[in-house]
Amino acid sequence: MIDEQSLSSHRTALYKRLYEQLKELITTKSPNLIAGMATIAALLHAKLSHHFWTGFYFVAGEDELHVGPYQGAVACQVLKGRGVCLACARSRQPVVVPDVEAFPGHIACDSRSKSEIVVPLKKDGRVVAVLDVDSDKLAQFDAGDAEALQKIVDLLVPFI
Repeated sequence: MIDEQSLSSHRTALYKRLYEQLKELITTKSPNLIAGMATIAALLHAKLSHHFWTGFYFVAGEDELHVGPYQGAVACQVLKGRGVCLACARSRQPVVVPDVEAFPGHIACDSRSKSEIVVPLKKDGRVVAVLDVDSDKLAQFDAGDAEALQKIVDLLVPFI
């Protein structure tokens, strides 16, 4: 049985490898923001086993988000007025939700979603998009995930 500390160390090492791989791909191969987002979504989705949906939503006004590049089941095309992604866009900070049922205003695009993490893509304090990752298990994300995913998402800032 794997203990919490071993799991955390393994996840930290995995994020470090993913960051280095994505840094190389995005800085040398991605021609634009959409390509970079697609690359991040694809690689995270393929390499991280603790989730089932990975993708971006673009800010489309004060109260609305539109789906961007993603991997997984068909997504909500528009998120409006509430939800974890909009909370992240409004706060301009990562949002970690251990149990989506306990999050007021959660939007269930897929009934399998049990926990979620959302990280902002911002430049000069303005949120342009958010990275949304969903898991079908409770409490799959923590501050360590938020920090690692924020570092990965920040690779896209030069494209904004």
